[in-house]
Amino acid sequence: MNYPHSHTEIRDGVKKLCQDFPGSYWRQCDRDQTYPAEFVQALTAAGYLGALIPEEFGGAALSMSEATAILEEIHRNGCNAAACHAQMYTMGTVLRHGNAAQKEQYLPGIAEGSIRLQAFGVTEPTSGTDTSALRTTAKPDGDDYIVNGQKIWTSRAEHSDLMLLLCRTTPKEQVEKKTQGLSVLLVDMQAALAAGSLSIRPIRTMMNHATTEVFFDNMRVPKANLIGEEGRGFRYILSGMNAERILIASECIGDAKWFIEKSAAYASDRSVFGRPIGQNQGVQFPIARAYSQMRGAELMLKEAIRLYDAGENPGEEANLAKLQAADASWAAAEACVQTHGGFGFAEEYDVERKFREARLYQVAPISTNLILSYLSEHVLRMPRSY
Repeated sequence: MNYPHSHTEIRDGVKKLCQDFPGSYWRQCDRDQTYPAEFVQALTAAGYLGALIPEEFGGAALSMSEATAILEEIHRNGCNAAACHAQMYTMGTVLRHGNAAQKEQYLPGIAEGSIRLQAFGVTEPTSGTDTSALRTTAKPDGDDYIVNGQKIWTSRAEHSDLMLLLCRTTPKEQVEKKTQGLSVLLVDMQAALAAGSLSIRPIRTMMNHATTEVFFDNMRVPKANLIGEEGRGFRYILSGMNAERILIASECIGDAKWFIEKSAAYASDRSVFGRPIGQNQGVQFPIARAYSQMRGAELMLKEAIRLYDAGENPGEEANLAKLQAADASWAAAEACVQTHGGFGFAEEYDVERKFREARLYQVAPISTNLILSYLSEHVLRMPRSY
């Protein structure tokens, strides 16, 4: 049956592209902690990273359903879209809340890949996921803002031309609610680096995620780079969260399918005591359960996509899809390592690399505990836990 989210032509195209980047390519990038520039360039040239940008700005004007098919297929074929997936959704803040001049100036370049908007400056060392407590400030000075502070876990900062930066433009003590007084600025990172007002420190992690800590020292940002109205930045950032949750969930589904297919194939081929290990229910059942979890998460994701593409606000569904898909991919990863036994830890099988990558989505871009907190408070209407 051809389901609404099949998008066979898109999936076939992505699969063909991914075949040029086999496990050996990713192992080398992982081993050297290098950015997969060739892979990102191939995706850019194929137009996949401009999927959600309207045609008037040079994008493909695809639906969310089609965009998720791209990311799912990347992960299902053993690759990793984390190096560039933000190019798909970070631009949404400019698209939804930027003025006409900003859209004309930046979106065509983002669509064609000559401008990279992949850095998203929100999290800080002292605030974590409490976005309203951030301390990075932007103070007016003539036609500019003067920005001071720091961000952490800012992935792809070294490989981005622009950064979407959330900072405080009105002191917290001067606003009624702590979420007020926050603004979004579009930072020309190359100009700031050249001026010496921005510095980047790479953070080495258990997966090759090109993440960094970024420091701002009297960095000048033109007021013309303010996105939307001053002080309303928190709402602008929130408006893009559903898209982020849905797109990341699709990557988790792709990972889960990769693990399950890998497990089933190995269990069928690997013989011990004269028969395939897949004949043992102790091997079969964890794989079958992981498949069941993946299919359930996939259905929730499809519902979130349906609502999003219909123009509705699927906050509950997008968060549930991210939660369930992350759990499903992690369960499939566990089953895959267990099925492979010692070979699951051998680099050449790619299982251990994908295992490490899959673990991230229990924590980022939002932790599963925060999603549970959201569901408890906003869906089940229980008292706030903090």
